[in-house]
Amino acid sequence: MDDSDKVRRILRDTKTIAVVGLSAQWHRPSYFAAKYLQEHGYRVIPVNPSYAEVLGRKCYKSLRDIPEPVDVVDCFRKSAEIPALAEDAIAIGAKVLWMQLGVENAAARARAEDAGLEVVENRCMKIEHGRFFGGLGWAGVNTKVISARRASA
Repeated sequence: MDDSDKVRRILRDTKTIAVVGLSAQWHRPSYFAAKYLQEHGYRVIPVNPSYAEVLGRKCYKSLRDIPEPVDVVDCFRKSAEIPALAEDAIAIGAKVLWMQLGVENAAARARAEDAGLEVVENRCMKIEHGRFFGGLGWAGVNTKVISARRASA
C-alpha cells in the first residue's frame, strides 16, 4: 500500500514529536533521526529513563510523564514493546503512532487505529522527511566528527 500522501501530510502538520528510546549517543540511529528533525524545526521530546537530557532537552522516563501535547510518538523500540507504547500514546492524546524501520506490530496498529490515531510502520521519520522535503543535505547529519572508529563505551 502506498501511503505517501498520509506520510507527507503527517510530516507537514506535525510540530511536536516524542522520541521513545532516544539515545544520547551521537552515533545511534535514534540520535541522528532526532537531531535531524530538531534541525528541521520540529520540537523533539526525548523519552528514555536512562537520561536526564538529550539534545539539550529534558528527557522523560515515559510518555505519560510529558506535560505538554504530543503530535507523534516516534518509537525506537522493539516490535514486542509497541503495544504498551500504543496504550501510552492513546492515553496522552497523541495523533500518530510511528514505528521506525524494522518495527511492526499488527495488534498495536489495530488498537491505535481503533482509538483514532494514525499509524505508520517500518518507516524512518528522518528518511521520509528527506524524501519529501529535504533537498540538499537530507541524507545525513553533520556531527562535525570524521572518524571510522566507533565511539568508546
